[in-house]
Amino acid sequence: MTDISETGREDLGLVCRGVLVIAPDLGAWFMREVLPLEAVLMQFLHRNWRNESDITDIRQDVYVKICEAAQEHVPDPVRPLLFTIARNLLVDRVRRKHVVPIEAVADLDALGIAVEPLSPDRTVMARDEIRRLQLALDGLPPRCREAVILARLDGLSGREIATRMGVTEQAVSKYLNHGVRQLADMLYGEPTDHRRRV
Repeated sequence: MTDISETGREDLGLVCRGVLVIAPDLGAWFMREVLPLEAVLMQFLHRNWRNESDITDIRQDVYVKICEAAQEHVPDPVRPLLFTIARNLLVDRVRRKHVVPIEAVADLDALGIAVEPLSPDRTVMARDEIRRLQLALDGLPPRCREAVILARLDGLSGREIATRMGVTEQAVSKYLNHGVRQLADMLYGEPTDHRRRV
């Protein structure tokens, strides 16, 4: 008796409890067609995504998506679909992030995201907001400013910031909490003197 997969294709693979189970034929196809492209895929991901810790997860997501696609129809050639999936996953990650580090993506044009040009009014407003943010950052105590910039602009973790600043992770947390609160107060709240030491 043969088990039939949810897609009705027992020859390729099946989804069991949300986990993709690869049948021997699909596994052989994956090893023969997809794995040889891993080096160029990783090169593409490293070139287009700055956060190194995400790259192996993105690669695995690409592999899952290509196997899911192969369950429906085995792609030929594989390379264009593989890079289309990778590009789409990068675009999705950029869109999902609420706060995107300035250098989250090396080249947004390479991802093919349509960007509407700003109107003159919006350009002036954006420049004004950037000036206000720069003044607010300049108004922070030096250690708070450094921690906020490392966390929010450079995208470093608390541990990485602590190592770079030569302090404990608790101190980094304190600097970040204080700095973000002061920024919020300076940008959106009542004007007060925030120059006290942390």
